[in-house]
Amino acid sequence: MALLLFQGQQFHYDSATMIMKLKAKIQALEEQMSSVTEKSSKYGQIAAEEVPKGLYCIGIRLTTEWFRNLSLQQKINERMQMEAKLRDNSLNHFCVFSDNIVATSVVINSTSINSKNPAQLVFHIVTDEINYAAMRAWFGTTQFKGVTVEVQKFEDFKWLNASYVPVLKQLQDDDDRTPIKFRNPKYLSMLNHLRFYIPEVFPALNKVVFLDDDVVVQKDLSGLFSIDLNGNVNGAVETCMETFHRYHKYLNYSHPLIREHFDPDACGWAFGMNVFDLVEWRKRNVTSIYHYWQEKNVDRTLWKLGTLPPGLLTFYGLTEPLDPTWHVLGLGYTNVDPHLIQKGAVLHFNGNSKPWLKIGMEKYKPLWEKFVDYSHPLLQQCNFH
Repeated sequence: MALLLFQGQQFHYDSATMIMKLKAKIQALEEQMSSVTEKSSKYGQIAAEEVPKGLYCIGIRLTTEWFRNLSLQQKINERMQMEAKLRDNSLNHFCVFSDNIVATSVVINSTSINSKNPAQLVFHIVTDEINYAAMRAWFGTTQFKGVTVEVQKFEDFKWLNASYVPVLKQLQDDDDRTPIKFRNPKYLSMLNHLRFYIPEVFPALNKVVFLDDDVVVQKDLSGLFSIDLNGNVNGAVETCMETFHRYHKYLNYSHPLIREHFDPDACGWAFGMNVFDLVEWRKRNVTSIYHYWQEKNVDRTLWKLGTLPPGLLTFYGLTEPLDPTWHVLGLGYTNVDPHLIQKGAVLHFNGNSKPWLKIGMEKYKPLWEKFVDYSHPLLQQCNFH
């Protein structure tokens, strides 16, 4: 471009010719940049979906131990049958939906270590059929300072079927025009959508704190259970410090349904650390709101991929803003203010660069790794590092 401008000055090209040449050059550069960006995004996604060999090894060994050791199964089954704490609403209940054993272990370990009263904590883990045995073996034999841990698999939920769950029907009916290798499993996993069915998953509970499996807890979280949500269903940290975290970033405002019902400048909020009032959720039948919007989005034109956009629609007008220090985001894709990290109760490695992956951000990995017991024989045998 500089050369073209110089030539224009030297040879006195007419303005129209110069403009055409400049436009052609700009278009070529834009196409080149778009191609590079697309490739970078694709390769980054592939790396993010990688299951490290060590993590795979841990799952295989634990599953083998579970089915080989009948006394272990009996011991854990007896323990869970006697566990009245699972339905005790005077305790602090957390839920994690995950297929990652080590990541889930870090969530529970970091929460228990920083808790003033670990015996008050109950963790409800929901996983899938593939990882169920390994999860039960690990959490049935690992102690977390007196924390109660329950493991379920979503395949056991009889109500979870295509006739009731629109997204499950959509996943089953999905055509194959897009190659499966280019479709993000994160968005195709029922574990990712289970957050919209928490009252059905835990029918006896009144309040739950939902945690993603890519978080680390570094403060006592008991205060979350005494926060007044002022009649709202969802307590969450808002993310509208920047304009791109407002509703118009996630939703398609060219669609009349979106334009008519939602303020484009409404403040977005974060999934990953949420306080849910399940009594209010059931009273307002919030899950039916989620179903309504999922059915309207059968052609996938209302919002971008992910669970946050339908969450923004489902909990619109039903979300209570929490103090930002409860939930600090960005450790999996960007630089975060060190003061925010120091003050944060929950640190979220949202983004592709998870701390258990090679592509994880090196400067933030120690925040996660200090809650992994690398001296554990199983982790050493599987060379997990």
